[in-house]
Amino acid sequence: MSETETGASVAYGSEPEGFIEPVSMEDDPTELFVGDHGVLDADVRRVLVQLLRRRFITAERNPRQWRTLLDHQAVIESRLHDLFVRLVVDHDRGIAYKRQVRSEELDVPVLLKDDAYSRAETLVLVHLRTVFQRERGAGESSARVDADELEQTVLTYFDVASGDASARREIRRAVDRLAREGLIEEESEDRFRITPLVEIVLSVEKLAELKEWLRESAGRAVRPPAAERVETNTVESSAEGDRVGLTEPDSMGPSPSGSVGSTSEDDDEEIEE
Repeated sequence: MSETETGASVAYGSEPEGFIEPVSMEDDPTELFVGDHGVLDADVRRVLVQLLRRRFITAERNPRQWRTLLDHQAVIESRLHDLFVRLVVDHDRGIAYKRQVRSEELDVPVLLKDDAYSRAETLVLVHLRTVFQRERGAGESSARVDADELEQTVLTYFDVASGDASARREIRRAVDRLAREGLIEEESEDRFRITPLVEIVLSVEKLAELKEWLRESAGRAVRPPAAERVETNTVESSAEGDRVGLTEPDSMGPSPSGSVGSTSEDDDEEIEE
């Protein structure tokens, strides 16, 4: 009779192969709530939800979720692909975000709604991206901008007096939105660090296009480049009133291309557990 059949003890951690059949993560039957038919671990589900509801997950601000994303990237990508959404992981910048899948050959239902930056937001973005590009080109590891410098620069593109209060309020609102979205971070009073997210939101090609438009429009009315919509993390709704945060493009300025915008009101919440 074998040792196992006689009930002899087996050293901890040395169970015979096959004694406990290993179960893959997706076959784990453990329920997280009553009636749960999901197959992912709780931490992986949280990352998936955050990818859907937010613009970005970053290694700098969300290190734990970033590690979970990298450890389970294949299965997270699979879940997003089921929704016709593509995952983009930029390892160099430590940024992960999503894009809507679009195809001429396949009828793809659109999950992510379109949005656009306002004129003031676009102008602030152009200045931030220009400063970031200049500082990186000079070998600096980071780029910073003062609120007053930012405001004065953007005001030069408004057809108003420099003391116009409404224009200044519009610029401040634009700065607040871009700060909530993580493109800038306030390090001290009225001084911001420009984050690498600005490179993803505004490509070099679009930056050049916008700069050309600004040069041509100086002092005269010029039709701006065709406004392009910006993908967001907000699900499309058939009810117009449910389309929270949808901003029509301003007639005086284009919206940037290639970004993965967000209009969710909880964008400024920390998501690190």
